[in-house]
Amino acid sequence: MSSVKTVVAFDLYGTLLSTESVAEELAKLFGEDKAHSLAAAWRKYQLEYTWRLNSVGPEHYQNFSQVTRNSLKNAILEYGLDISDSQEDSLMQAYDALHVFPEVPAALKLVSEKNELIDPYIFSNGTLEMLGNSVKRSPDLGPHASLFKSLVTVDSLKVYKPAMKVYKHLLSEVGKKDHAGDVWLVSGNPFDVVGAKIAGLKAAWIDRAGTGWVDRLDDIHVPTIIASGVDDAVKGILTWAADSHQIA
Repeated sequence: MSSVKTVVAFDLYGTLLSTESVAEELAKLFGEDKAHSLAAAWRKYQLEYTWRLNSVGPEHYQNFSQVTRNSLKNAILEYGLDISDSQEDSLMQAYDALHVFPEVPAALKLVSEKNELIDPYIFSNGTLEMLGNSVKRSPDLGPHASLFKSLVTVDSLKVYKPAMKVYKHLLSEVGKKDHAGDVWLVSGNPFDVVGAKIAGLKAAWIDRAGTGWVDRLDDIHVPTIIASGVDDAVKGILTWAADSHQIA
């Protein structure tokens, strides 16, 4: 009996790539004492801007590169700091070469070993240029760049996660337009997991902090599985698929 491949869409920022790892570059400009809090503020405003743009409508859309640059400026100003144009450009380049979370290489090695069972994709708010740069330039993700079947971006839709349109776009891109339940999202972002579940996908939430699921938007659209890392999520998806007779 032939195997049925499981489609797995990996979120990029905050799931495979650690946005906090940009603190290494921030520290060169502003010192170790401010670097990590600046990185956290940068990420906070980056996400907040996407949700605000979703609310005001596509006529006010800014792509994720613009959002990332503008949220950096917000974080810098909030801390009362100054930054030159060249320093800003340097930090944006660093954002295109983030490090992965520690368990990600093992996870991608497992995906590669199980390539007859899994069709892996990247699914992100990032522009196609950002995704391509990040996958190729990340020192840890770069060696696995050829693993992914496609880089799926929401940019052409002029809307961000967790709008329902983006998950429908993903389903179309992976050839599962009318089979949402056959597609898995792997994400460390609760808003992304809830959006995927509302859209009918299965979702693995990465709970690196070990807090358990505390999101209370509702009690129905919760993770299909909760994993301690991306490697644990891949193992869980393979087990789920086998138990569901999707894998012979």
